[in-house]
Amino acid sequence: MTQNPSGQTHENMHTGMVSPKMNHGGHELFDLHETLSGSVAALNQSMLLRPMVKDPELLDILDRQYRFALDEYNITVEAFKSGQDPSHPTSRYEMQQNNDFIYGMKASPPKKPIQNASEVTDEIISGYLLGTAKSGASMRTMTALETCNPVVRRVLADSVPNCIEMAYELAIYQNKHHYYQVPQLAEQDMQQLLNAFGTYQGQPSMPTKPLQ
Repeated sequence: MTQNPSGQTHENMHTGMVSPKMNHGGHELFDLHETLSGSVAALNQSMLLRPMVKDPELLDILDRQYRFALDEYNITVEAFKSGQDPSHPTSRYEMQQNNDFIYGMKASPPKKPIQNASEVTDEIISGYLLGTAKSGASMRTMTALETCNPVVRRVLADSVPNCIEMAYELAIYQNKHHYYQVPQLAEQDMQQLLNAFGTYQGQPSMPTKPLQ
């Protein structure tokens, strides 16, 4: 059996079978490069913003999320480069905020761009962190949908709930300080929307032939 210069046998080229390391599609490679670049940018941003944080609670959130995100980045790179299981499975991020949101709107000054770095506040920093967690969840979901390698797909998919949990923790932090306000509908309108759908009762009758 002969091999081409890349080491792939002609039989494998014909059947499409490749080693785990090379088991990647084109879309997957491009999307993973973008996803990992986003992870690096998010980690770098946290490192740059850390000295500006004033609230000890926000500093604790930033540090815990940074350490977790750095480990998740490392195992994603491992799986991407080898096509095999990383050194350890994806961990589960546990936020330390409660689940209580404050509903309603409170008067606040209009937001506007800052003019110099001295104007950076905890509100701005927590907003940056929230934005990167939300974009991370979206990017990993999109990338996982285009990923051929089953191990890399699993690592990406398992990381999405962690991004969601981080974003939720930051949203609750912002809400508690009235940075992120949550309006509600009137009770009558809310009830109408809540009752707009019902569950199906009984067993469905599955069609066996195309409808005429």
